Amino acid sequence: MSEQKSKSNFDGKDAADLKSIIRTVPDFPKAGINFYDITPILKNGRALAYTIDTIADHYNSMNIDVVVSMEARGFLFGPAIAYKIGAGFAPVRKLGKLPWDTHQEEYALEYGTDTIEMHQDAILHGERVLIIDDVLATGGTAKAVTKLVKKMDGKIIGAAFVIELMALNGRKNLKDVPVYSLLQY
Repeated sequence: MSEQKSKSNFDGKDAADLKSIIRTVPDFPKAGINFYDITPILKNGRALAYTIDTIADHYNSMNIDVVVSMEARGFLFGPAIAYKIGAGFAPVRKLGKLPWDTHQEEYALEYGTDTIEMHQDAILHGERVLIIDDVLATGGTAKAVTKLVKKMDGKIIGAAFVIELMALNGRKNLKDVPVYSLLQY
């Protein structure tokens, strides 16, 4: 009980305080994987505000036109950050989920491939784009999103993540994109 109590008492001082409320779930989704659960951030209003505000503050002066986020957990942060910095929001969804004409990008998974898509008018030529997601792991999904943005002639200003799993070196898939992560594991 005391662990739960301390995990819900985020005082908003710094990223170390935020990291202290992240729940580590061993062997999820499979044996040998540590899953860093962000739901305690979402549950705690101060922690959520700190997360949104800190990432937004990092990009506030960069004149971002559109924030792009991937489903599903990127949607938890992307629209709020877009609102804070005065930008629009464009969703990236799995194949077949968007109702209008789309650009598509296939990318590799551990076992096979997946396809993401974005509306063809989500980004106009030359718009300044910020990519937001919850976790940077191998960088495969984020790399696919950068390809979608480039298909629409958007200018990628950066990619921001709540958590970055450093051992997986996802930054290597985002070579030309400045990466910002709030928490590193």
